[in-house]
Amino acid sequence: MRLRLQQDTDVTDASRLPDDRVAAFQIDGQPVRGRIVRMGPAIDAVLSAHAYPAPVAELLGEACALAALIGSALKFEGRLIVQAQGDGPVRYVVCDYGTEGTLRGYCRYDEGELAALTAEAARPGAHRLLGKGVFVMTLDQGPDFDRHQGITPIEGDSLALCAEHYFEQSEQIPTEVRLAVGHLTDETGSGWRAGGMMIQRLAADASRGETEDAWTRARALFNTISADELIDPQVPSETLLYRLFHEDGVRLEAGQSLEALCRCSPDRIATVLDSFTDEERAEMVEPDGKIHVTCEYCARVYALEAGAGV
Repeated sequence: MRLRLQQDTDVTDASRLPDDRVAAFQIDGQPVRGRIVRMGPAIDAVLSAHAYPAPVAELLGEACALAALIGSALKFEGRLIVQAQGDGPVRYVVCDYGTEGTLRGYCRYDEGELAALTAEAARPGAHRLLGKGVFVMTLDQGPDFDRHQGITPIEGDSLALCAEHYFEQSEQIPTEVRLAVGHLTDETGSGWRAGGMMIQRLAADASRGETEDAWTRARALFNTISADELIDPQVPSETLLYRLFHEDGVRLEAGQSLEALCRCSPDRIATVLDSFTDEERAEMVEPDGKIHVTCEYCARVYALEAGAGV
């Protein structure tokens, strides 16, 4: 299904794409393709599972929005893992996106270093949070296929700029990305929200002709997007796209729903513990006689009997 967006008044409640959805769009007659993601309950579940300081939570939220934008375009069943790691206060941020629309993620950071950094700047960018390091995207099609991994240096003050640099260096595809994350409170309650948009230039060919002018125009319009618009629940995807591209016209696909879902389970945890020796497992036993394991992704704590399944 495609929605042809004509004017704000035509975007009725019934036609709006709901929250927690990522969808492709096409600017009519232009060699530019794009994707848009808006998340509410899904990203709130991912971020609320951890008591991360705001800059860390926002960085993870950006990684999740980025993973949904890129992962939803994959043509196979599997996973896209978006991660960045460096020598800054945030050592590691990762989002694991399943092509069925599932998301999970976590960060590792040094509390002391982060406190020192945020004392200087309340909202430091990705480059200052992560320091010198690498931005990595991994495609996992399952056990029957080799993983494909692309690695580029961390560039710019945001994960959006890291992604743009990745596509420029690894894929040679001109790309623009915008990401936004915020914790909002209104009459219905409070929670985390995230949004993102990406456009890419299609290569020139005999049918399209030269695409540079169209790309320059699309970029100029795209760069007027504000972070507030990307996360405002009162500005649906259809309205935002209309605001940007109404002069040319824009078509929006139905898209894919998103949900926060971790693949951890007692059986998986038991399998991991089985990889340790009896002596190592004995050292893990706590005073209650059980081994406690916390999933880094969803923060769920598993308490397993030392002699059962391990």
